[in-house]
Amino acid sequence: MLGLMQSRPLLVSTLVDYAASCHADREVVSRDPDGLVHRTNYAIVAARAKRLANALHRLGVQFGRPVATLAWNGFRHLELYYGVTGSGRVLHTVNPRLFPEQIQYIINHAEDAFVFFDPAFVPLVEQLAPHLPLVRGWVALCDAADMPAVKVKNLLCYEDIVGAASSDYQWPLFDENTASTLCYTSGTTGNPKGVLYSHRSTVLHAFGACTTDSFGFSARDSILVVVPLFHANAWGVPFAAALCGAKLVLPGPRLDPESIYMLLEQEGCTMAGGIPTIWLNFLAWVETRRAQLDLSRLKLKRVFAGGTAPPRATIEKFRDLLGVFLLHVWGMTETSPLVTIASPVSKHAGLSADKIVDMQVSQGRQMYGVELRLVDADGRVLPHDGVTVGELKVRGNWVISGYFKGEGGQVVDRDGWFGTGDVATIDPDGYVRLTDRLKDVIKSGGEWISSIEIENLAVSHPDVFEAAVIAVHHPVWQERPLLIIQPKPGRNPSKESILEFLSSRIVKWWLPDDVLFVESLPHTATGKLLKTELRARYHGHLAVSG
Repeated sequence: MLGLMQSRPLLVSTLVDYAASCHADREVVSRDPDGLVHRTNYAIVAARAKRLANALHRLGVQFGRPVATLAWNGFRHLELYYGVTGSGRVLHTVNPRLFPEQIQYIINHAEDAFVFFDPAFVPLVEQLAPHLPLVRGWVALCDAADMPAVKVKNLLCYEDIVGAASSDYQWPLFDENTASTLCYTSGTTGNPKGVLYSHRSTVLHAFGACTTDSFGFSARDSILVVVPLFHANAWGVPFAAALCGAKLVLPGPRLDPESIYMLLEQEGCTMAGGIPTIWLNFLAWVETRRAQLDLSRLKLKRVFAGGTAPPRATIEKFRDLLGVFLLHVWGMTETSPLVTIASPVSKHAGLSADKIVDMQVSQGRQMYGVELRLVDADGRVLPHDGVTVGELKVRGNWVISGYFKGEGGQVVDRDGWFGTGDVATIDPDGYVRLTDRLKDVIKSGGEWISSIEIENLAVSHPDVFEAAVIAVHHPVWQERPLLIIQPKPGRNPSKESILEFLSSRIVKWWLPDDVLFVESLPHTATGKLLKTELRARYHGHLAVSG
């Protein structure tokens, strides 16, 4: 027997329509590359998104066709989020930090009809354009007065095409499983692969993000979106904010600590999200200027961080310096991305501050809407006892079923489980602790050593800004850990002081065989440590140094 309830498709357009109807005056604030602040609201965003939909029709962009963006976090990019998807086209947010060859590959692979770009990316556009035969036009995200000179065919002005279009538009109804947005993985091994989200998965993910034990967004929040709009839909924040009517603050390309602090204070931000590297720099800046800053003016309550694990020292610094709770979130481009959130449960009430941080440094517990399991090398399911280590697999309502155009072949097993490539434990409460990536785990004398755990401990040293641990070949033990450290500015730690610090915190056989100091560590386009480069750079280091 079927229920007698209405069934309406879960479409992205319903999010912006709701925000425009019930939170019409709620602000969307953005800052351009010159530091000028632009203010709009959900009613205007929705109206201009409808103008954009009409403009896309006039340009001949067909239903289901991808449209690319090369843009920072700004109000026009947000309008594209809704105007493109709501009209049934696919928004392809391109990461401009990728190598030009990778960008060329993914735009050709996606078969993007048009590319919308910030004027700051003119040199990149001119470099790419001759190699993108399927792109029919280029749209500069500016008004006519600021149109750049660009050596491309069919150059258009965003404000011209939007201004010439009518806001009289009815969002079409279609199957909720229709594609909405397209994001490509960073391609650290081989070409980037496309992850094609659906309207259904996106709306369900937005619901999940707004739950109290997740991001917990509400209409009372003002959210600084430091995570780029081209990173897995900015972790779903723009969609979740519309669902609940939260104020959005979009910082543009200026992500230096002073610019972030100014927006936090000026816009009364209660929440902010970005990768740990951003927060490392921010906290260092605040700490050195503590006497000059009136921290009581900040309304910040929670910061969420992902992409890589935030060090324990960062979590403690937010708590002690600003009274802010850091929410560690984990996921992948392939999972939309939210899977686990390090939020407390009732058993954490009354625990010491250190015990709470123990929970925060974990990847968190699984959200409703996804399922997790651990398997061994033979695919046998392992217990969630918080001790047993295995490969982490995930399935759920916003988890990939296959890559765009079938790249990578079959990526889920016959029961729908997607292998994350992470090694982890899961405890009975659902809290996940990643011990390593399968490709990064150090196998020494038949035992596993967690590079992540050593890195997190090393970063808690007062002289260390960032740390990376890689496996280096050893003639006896197969592999041994090599610790590479970027010291804090003005600090000069020694190998001996670092090893002494670690020796009381990890077992002896986990201690790195060597410690190197560098001016900076390499990162991927999404801010993760680029260990492939480090492994290549220090290949055979122990044999040479020995």
